[in-house]
Amino acid sequence: MNRLTGKRALITGGTTGIGLATAKRFLAEGARVLVTGLNDETLAQARLALGGDAKVVQSDAGNVQDQRDLVATIAEEFGRLDVAVLNAGVGVFKALDQWDETAFDNLLAVNLKGPFFLLQALMPVLANPASVVLVGSVNAHIGMPTSSVYSASKAALRSLARTLSGELIERGIRVNTLSPGPVATPIYRKLGLPESALAQMEASMRAQSPSRRFGTPEEIAALAAYLASDESAYAVGSEFVVDGGFTTV
Repeated sequence: MNRLTGKRALITGGTTGIGLATAKRFLAEGARVLVTGLNDETLAQARLALGGDAKVVQSDAGNVQDQRDLVATIAEEFGRLDVAVLNAGVGVFKALDQWDETAFDNLLAVNLKGPFFLLQALMPVLANPASVVLVGSVNAHIGMPTSSVYSASKAALRSLARTLSGELIERGIRVNTLSPGPVATPIYRKLGLPESALAQMEASMRAQSPSRRFGTPEEIAALAAYLASDESAYAVGSEFVVDGGFTTV
């Protein structure tokens, strides 16, 4: 399929996991793609994986000036932008009494402040029409212990999709939320848990899901491609939960 032929797309956090799978899917659907990441190693790996068909840019998703610099790069590379998938995020899970102000601010900077000011900076280059996809999480809907700050940040993104849809729709910009459930990505390895604790957590998640498995990044990328395409033109301020039934039980 070539649903995205001619479309110019940004994918933040596009060097691993869901972001990288989305970049590959968008390229296969005919889009021109620019992805961002922060880690030198994963940036190099993404350049190899995507080849010369995508531009890979280093950008700190939690730094507002980096967001403005990124928009300047987009304007130079593409001129205008048809699709923005704001996927960059971090997952930190701690009990209430383990949080301090620095850790709180760091998580909110990447998961909420960065996307908000990136979208603000993108306004001059977003085409009419344009599709913005905010990548949330089912954690916004469930009371998972130790997920308080992470879940709050994802709930805030879900709220932004609704409020900004009402604000931006006359400009031709649609904003929707894509909220995955447990997906097999490197994020869990970044939690710093011992292998035994990680295995126990993964087994518990599978047991809670009617599907009895984790999703794949490619399954999430397929929905991102739909939301980026003209097929989803009537989807405005909506949330698309893809979780194998995780939130149904």
